[in-house]
Amino acid sequence: MWRDPGVSADSFYEIRPECTDVPTSRFKIKAGKTLSARKWHNAFTAEGYLDIGKTLSRIYRGGVHPSIRGEVWEFLLGCFDPKSTFEERDQIRQRRRMQYATWKEECRQLFPLIGSGRFVTAPVITEDGQPTHDPLVLKEINPAKELAVLPLDNNSPSRTDAANNLEKVTDKIVIQWMLTLHQIGLDVVRTDRTLVFYEKQENLSKLWDILAVYAWIDKDVGYGQGMCDLCSPMIILLDDEADAFWCFERLMRRLRGNFRCTEKSVGVEAQLSTLASVTQIIDPKLHKHLEHLGGGDYLFAFRMLMVLFRREFSFCDSLYLWEMMWALEYDPDLFLMYEESQLSFEKAKGSKGKTKSIRQCGKYERENLKSGAKNAESPLPISVFLVASVLKDKSAKLLHEARGLDDVVKILNDITGNLDAKKACSGAMKLHKKYLKKVVFSLLLFLTFHIFYFHIIIGGIANYIVGSD
Repeated sequence: MWRDPGVSADSFYEIRPECTDVPTSRFKIKAGKTLSARKWHNAFTAEGYLDIGKTLSRIYRGGVHPSIRGEVWEFLLGCFDPKSTFEERDQIRQRRRMQYATWKEECRQLFPLIGSGRFVTAPVITEDGQPTHDPLVLKEINPAKELAVLPLDNNSPSRTDAANNLEKVTDKIVIQWMLTLHQIGLDVVRTDRTLVFYEKQENLSKLWDILAVYAWIDKDVGYGQGMCDLCSPMIILLDDEADAFWCFERLMRRLRGNFRCTEKSVGVEAQLSTLASVTQIIDPKLHKHLEHLGGGDYLFAFRMLMVLFRREFSFCDSLYLWEMMWALEYDPDLFLMYEESQLSFEKAKGSKGKTKSIRQCGKYERENLKSGAKNAESPLPISVFLVASVLKDKSAKLLHEARGLDDVVKILNDITGNLDAKKACSGAMKLHKKYLKKVVFSLLLFLTFHIFYFHIIIGGIANYIVGSD
């Protein structure tokens, strides 16, 4: 049987010629499998209603064509309701762009480099709110002056002029935000540096601006290392900065818990604990071995969960993996769950008036609905089963070769560039089904035992009463 070998998508994400050690992309654009622009546009009615169910299975089979990836992701991430019209989506888009512009201006008033096309990689403020007067920072704020050769005297006129926008800050919230700006800058210059796209200063500064604005509006979480890896694809896929911001913001709705840190714990520890529980159920021998090695906390899987396998796949393949994950997890009520405006919620609810159709759900979501797992306080994300799938695949190697945590890390690092995104998702789905069956079976055993025990107690009480009479 003839098989379409597919066309490489690497031309859409050009690699710098000097970067020769980049993992080879496995994703291919295949006719009849990959969601094409024609199939995508045909899924809309004349008014703009989208039959999302038509597209989900195709995305899982062959991914999304790079030419439409940005607009498809806006639906997969819940930026728009598939039951909305073209006109309604235009109104939402314009409203969001205005909101982003407002937030960005707030940030610019606090730090003038926001929106300037430049960014910082050196601290701009101390923890007590004093400007650092770092020459690198001052040069970015006022590039016309040769600040690199300024005298060390902080009272010199030229230095004072350049720093006239850097006054002492007393607001603790502002201080906390400004303390993260250089860290964002340091991560920006390290993110996807193999791509030609990021040779342009304007694209680097756009990434910095979006992350700085997000850190300002989400004060509970702020900025965390790894967010650059999650945001970068949005900048590349969506031309408008505000649209890219909202895509990233929707993705963070799913992942922000991983970045929430306290003095006692890191947010991702909850998912690592869940991963441990899943592995204990589906591969108890491996779990016991990892515990014996001191890896029962599963911290070796930290990176995979934090940045959704961005480092384990090529850039192109990581996008393919993400869209498959989101298509499998898709919930048609996503937009309504995320939309903060009660007016929008009531309007959407009242005008459409439709209950959730299981056909409009992703395959993973359907499995959760059927098993009742969706009713749990926080359904397990497919990413946990993706990591579990990788561990299961490497189980024999880990059991026979890992004699310490360093060996575990080395074995898992060897998967970089060698994973197949489609096979990884298929493996995750199989483990998810196996996990649900075992959990349901355990629950039935638990209930059966307690019902049996309850009957014995009731019978004993009844016999006691009869005997007393």
